[in-house]
Amino acid sequence: MYWDQPTETMPREKLAALQLARLKETLARAARAPFYRDRGIADYSVTSLSDLAKLPVTTKQDLRDAYPYGMVSIPLEKVVRLHSSSGTTGTPTVVYHSTHDIDAWTELVARCMFMAGVRNTDIFQNMTGYGLFTGGFGFLYGAERLGCLNIPTGPGNTKRQLKFMKDFKTSVIHAIPSYALYLADTLETMGIDPRKEFPDLRIIFLGAEPHSEETRKKIEDFFGVSAFNSYGLSEMNGPGVAFECPNRAGMHIWEDAFLIEIVDPVSLQPVAPGELGELVITTLNREAMPIIRYRTKDLTAAIVERCSCGRTHTRIKRITGRSDDMLILKGVNIFPVQIEQVLIGIAGVRRNYQILLETRGNNDHMIVRVEIDPNLFTDELKALENLRKRIAHELRDEILITPEVELCKPGSIPVAEGKAVRVIDKRVL
Repeated sequence: MYWDQPTETMPREKLAALQLARLKETLARAARAPFYRDRGIADYSVTSLSDLAKLPVTTKQDLRDAYPYGMVSIPLEKVVRLHSSSGTTGTPTVVYHSTHDIDAWTELVARCMFMAGVRNTDIFQNMTGYGLFTGGFGFLYGAERLGCLNIPTGPGNTKRQLKFMKDFKTSVIHAIPSYALYLADTLETMGIDPRKEFPDLRIIFLGAEPHSEETRKKIEDFFGVSAFNSYGLSEMNGPGVAFECPNRAGMHIWEDAFLIEIVDPVSLQPVAPGELGELVITTLNREAMPIIRYRTKDLTAAIVERCSCGRTHTRIKRITGRSDDMLILKGVNIFPVQIEQVLIGIAGVRRNYQILLETRGNNDHMIVRVEIDPNLFTDELKALENLRKRIAHELRDEILITPEVELCKPGSIPVAEGKAVRVIDKRVL
């Protein structure tokens, strides 16, 4: 059942009671995992949800230290799957699933997709990776549970993506934001109007990368679709943790499966509703690998007011960055998404960009490389200089320092098939 009305509209008091019961079950299961057993998790007494703050946090480094099987809480013969999160070096972080866990994950993703308007009549094309990456599998399972025809193209191979979209009349796609923008650039260069070429396309799901509201609008306007923001992380299954409803006023986080806190990244004390902080998540319905108070490093804020769609689960605002990808330059805190917000709104600027950080003398220096419309590369050097100055000026207004701006021809900045590499830090620390 994908419009799970009793769960999705559950009164807050009943939802809190369910969370407390599942939290107690989670702690009992976690105590059987070597990592949490050694940490003494069985010694903690929980009689109310407020007791959660007494429990120790779990970090990505803890998951690495517990590698390979220290986080597993059930007999290994009952574990049917492992996934590993992306973007790590050295010892990976590994997450384990039982049959129950895969089924529960599938239900959550199906719930998300149905909420956004996907039905069994849709043709779903998944442009994200499979393998150890959770994004592809999560959406595949959810769409199959809904009864959609699935096209698991995976990332890259843009010509094939476009051919399949046209030939099979794709109506829903899932892509990381940078790849959706790359598709737009490709179609624009080819002189193809996506509204005419793909008249059945109506929904694009965006996830895996932080992106701005301006980026969403750019994608919607170009393709003529509704774009939905989604949130997930491998440590919490993958996609299906939080999703936008048609109101698109924050992402509903499924509190029957996840217990959330928004805390100050330094003190770990709770912040007020609506205040920016780090998202901390505890699993409530995971058998093979329960996780207690996981520090996601993702920065967001809680929206506690009931959504007009009728769902009672807390919403979270768009992820604005990570507490560990924040750039500190000349004493100023900067998130890459701030730079994206500026660039996406300037006429003539294309969608691919890169931020280079380096040390010159004893000072840190930022270079923003950005691709621009090829028609702007003319003999009129003054026009190019004016554009460069405008970009630098608008960035200065947003991030409070003036970066060096390099204007690049389309295609000169490498495009990654996975998550876009936006920041290259060559500073001497």
